[in-house]
Amino acid sequence: MKRQNLRKLLLIISLLLFPVTIWYMSPYLIIRGAMEGIVSGSFIVFVCMLLGSVFFGRIFCGGLCPMGGLQECLCSVNEKTPKQGWRNYIKIAIWIVWIATVILCFVFRKQEITIDFFYMTDHGISITEIYNYVIYYGVIFLVLIPAVLFGKRVFCHYFCWMAPFMIIGIKIRQVLHLPGLHVRLEEKECISCGKCNKSCPMGLNVVELGKGSHDLGTECIQCGSCVDHCPKKALSYGWKGEK
Repeated sequence: MKRQNLRKLLLIISLLLFPVTIWYMSPYLIIRGAMEGIVSGSFIVFVCMLLGSVFFGRIFCGGLCPMGGLQECLCSVNEKTPKQGWRNYIKIAIWIVWIATVILCFVFRKQEITIDFFYMTDHGISITEIYNYVIYYGVIFLVLIPAVLFGKRVFCHYFCWMAPFMIIGIKIRQVLHLPGLHVRLEEKECISCGKCNKSCPMGLNVVELGKGSHDLGTECIQCGSCVDHCPKKALSYGWKGEK
């Protein structure tokens, strides 16, 4: 379980650093920057998420996302598995509207396009003014309340504006048959004990998703919890192209 201990430590550290990093994950700053013709740090971070996910899936969600860390802390409050299905596409609809807004802002920008990774930060630090904490705690409660009411990482499933970038990256990998990190299931070794499902922080039905498949789908965050909790080692990490 050393891998899970390290992963959870990284999530806690990322949560503690969120006042520093919040602007680098801000959808609003991308829009504001686009209106001024500025490619902001959050724009660059999101592009890196897309590119990285082609080969590593949603590993950012599993080990580096501050809001993922907050939600996993809240699993002790509500361990319920959220309903999924069509609800997982809510975030895609939100993302499409947001991306369309960003494009329009760049098209009708006031100035020529420039790059400023530290846009709207003070020496790279996001929260430096008292009024910024209103935004900070607004985001915290935006994630906290759904997790308390509906269970495991529900914000990741329904509302996250970063997840679609990584989902697109995974789809690109599948279309181009590129190699990528994924969890694979050896069905012959599986005893259907359910420990993988119980341990999954995303509340996925690991066994059902893994049957006859090369990975667990786009909602898998590559955390490896199912791999580490499987008593028969039926689950393992793989690294190969889609067939």
